[in-house]
Amino acid sequence: MMDLGKLKGIIMNDNVFVSCVTLAIVTLICSVTFFQYSELKSVERNVESAIVKGIDPVAVRCAYANERDVVCVAYAASHQQGFSTSKSSK
Repeated sequence: MMDLGKLKGIIMNDNVFVSCVTLAIVTLICSVTFFQYSELKSVERNVESAIVKGIDPVAVRCAYANERDVVCVAYAASHQQGFSTSKSSK
């Protein structure tokens, strides 16, 4: 009977471990999803506010983008301010 008790204890510990790992993974997925959703809603509110104020909404969108965003790279290249792209002749 002693061996049956140890077996039950081991099975319960494995079930608790699996449950804890599953809960941690689900919590991580929910946290990342909530973070992405709240960031998207923040950008949406800021773009709407920029439109009302007359600010270029693409500039607001690019404020939140990463450096590899093709739209923002093209936007920055087309809106260079204070930089001359032509070579001066000597």
